[in-house]
This record gives sequence, structure tokens and C-alpha cells, in this order.
Amino acid sequence: MNRTQYQEANQRMEALLGILTEKGKLTMGQQAELDRVSEEIARYEEAQYPFKPESLIEMIELRMYQRKLKQKDLAKILGTTPSRISEILNGKRGLTMDLARGLYRNLNIDPVLILSEPEQGTALKSKQ
Repeated sequence: MNRTQYQEANQRMEALLGILTEKGKLTMGQQAELDRVSEEIARYEEAQYPFKPESLIEMIELRMYQRKLKQKDLAKILGTTPSRISEILNGKRGLTMDLARGLYRNLNIDPVLILSEPEQGTALKSKQ
């Protein structure tokens, strides 16, 4: 994808989001197109504007922002509770192996970042 295609993809994404806002839903085809365009935009931005997070928490928050997820949405995706997500993001609780796998599989977070020496309180812990 070049810059012109990127700009066109952004315009299409905005148009689809406008339909979603106006009508409250998209057709299956429109939803598939929105997903495809969003992924293309994300790939372009990651290649052109690489971001190196300083911590796992920062990366989780970035993915939540990119995908417009609230803590309750992330909890559902990862199969845990919103309070557990809050504790992790506040550094009060570490990750279980299941949550670490979920971050990798569902949010595409680099496993090296997940397993690297995290900030105090967010260390990977065995299931409690």
C-alpha cells in the first residue's frame, strides 16, 4: 500500500463508520470491508510509523485504543473479568499464562514484550 492508497482506505473507513453511526449497523459485506480496510490501514501504519512501547501495559492500552475497546470488552476477549483487567493495567496484578496467550493471539502483542521483564506488579504469574 502506498500513501495514496492509505489515504483512500482512510476515507473509505470513515465512510463506513459514518454509515454505522447513522444506521447503527452495517451489512455483512460492509462489516467485512471495514475489517479488511482497518487491517490494511493498521499494517501500513505499523510499517510506516513503528511504535516501540516502553511497557506491556502501554502496549495493551495502545491496542485497546486502536480497536476502540473498553476494559469490559478486553475482558470478554481474554476470558476474564473487567476488574482483573483493571488490576493488570494498574500494575496490581500479574498475568496468568492464559492471559499472556490471549494478548498474543487476540491483540497481536509481541510475545517478547509479554515475556520480557515487565514493570513491578505486572510479572507473568502462575494461575492463582
